[in-house]
Amino acid sequence: MRRRILRAILLAVAVTGFALGIPLGYTALRLVEDGAQGDLASRAQGIAATLDDQIADGRPVDLSVVAVAVPDGGHLLVRTESAGVLELGTALKEEVLAAEVPTAQQGAVRLEVPAAPMRTTQAQVTGLVVLLVVLSVGIGTVVATVTARQLAKPLRHVAARAARLGAGDFRSDDRRHGVPELDRVSEALDTSAGALALLVQRERDLVGDVSHQLRSRLTALQLRLESLAEHPEPDTAAEAGAALEQAERLAGVLDELLAAARAARADSAEPLDLRGELTRIADEWRDPIRAEGRALKVRVPEGLLARATPGRLREAIGVLLDNALRHGEGQVVVTARSDEGTVVVEVSDSGAGVPDELAGHVFERGVSGGGSTGVGLALARALVDADGGRLELSTARPATFAVFLPVPKAEDVVGIPWRSAGKPR
Repeated sequence: MRRRILRAILLAVAVTGFALGIPLGYTALRLVEDGAQGDLASRAQGIAATLDDQIADGRPVDLSVVAVAVPDGGHLLVRTESAGVLELGTALKEEVLAAEVPTAQQGAVRLEVPAAPMRTTQAQVTGLVVLLVVLSVGIGTVVATVTARQLAKPLRHVAARAARLGAGDFRSDDRRHGVPELDRVSEALDTSAGALALLVQRERDLVGDVSHQLRSRLTALQLRLESLAEHPEPDTAAEAGAALEQAERLAGVLDELLAAARAARADSAEPLDLRGELTRIADEWRDPIRAEGRALKVRVPEGLLARATPGRLREAIGVLLDNALRHGEGQVVVTARSDEGTVVVEVSDSGAGVPDELAGHVFERGVSGGGSTGVGLALARALVDADGGRLELSTARPATFAVFLPVPKAEDVVGIPWRSAGKPR
């Protein structure tokens, strides 16, 4: 986009420069030539008037009187009836400028000068015009570069915001650029982010509620069928046993469907190097935290991998860092470790922590202890859950939130020679 804007502006500047430069150069050349021709004609007119006065007074024609009016290197040719042809100076063989003026008694005065000085002046004027055109194009290039950068920067920001939204980053972005069209797009993206966040939360709640209700009903049904399976009548016991078997199969199908739904949500998850990923996330929050006179530390061992969607992890950790910035105190610490087949990422601070009455409800939508919307933690838990992980309040005082992420599967990690399954002989 930046190159396209730059090319368009440069093309406009170049077309404008040449459209004005060519007529300006031609006009300048004509003005120089007309000026030289006019000066020569004026000198010829003066010479003719002086000679007419001599003829009218009956004096002989004397060219020495008008010699001062002849330019250096010029040639004066005078034709009269009484004196014939008179010359002053040497006849010119190169290109000349000439002006001829009639005199009394059907005579004429012809004044010639070399054209070389005029051509030199024309070349100088042409060079000046070219220099002005080049200078204007150069200034236009600088202005175009700055303008393209200023226009492309907000476009890149909006494009990156849309890409983050597509990757699952539903944080609102208050940055505006002063361009009405781009600001409307940013507002639309923020509205879409809020709607998608609400949709993800509702989906999680719906799946949880449906699975809980179905499991409760299936458990009650299985208990009743187990009682009937012990009925003294063989037929009744056999039918109850068959029904119990179908109920158990239905419970298995329900588990498979829920697992498939979780796998589909986590389809975009990929193996991530947590040290690099968490460092990049922390870099986005280091300045806001530093502005409050606080510090942000990241402690992650080398080579620690977890399976997650980059955008979802960035959003979830961002919510926890924002929570620590708004409600916590002191140093904010992000740590990660491996724990029995699970990767644990913890975000903690040195503040007063979560009040006891809120500790069990911090992940419920609309619950907040600091006057905020109460959406962030609920959304963060939904995003972590979508990648097959979970988000918990590890300790309330001081507040420490723990993100439990699955480790990558063997086939997901490129470059590690995993042992293939043996084949029967």
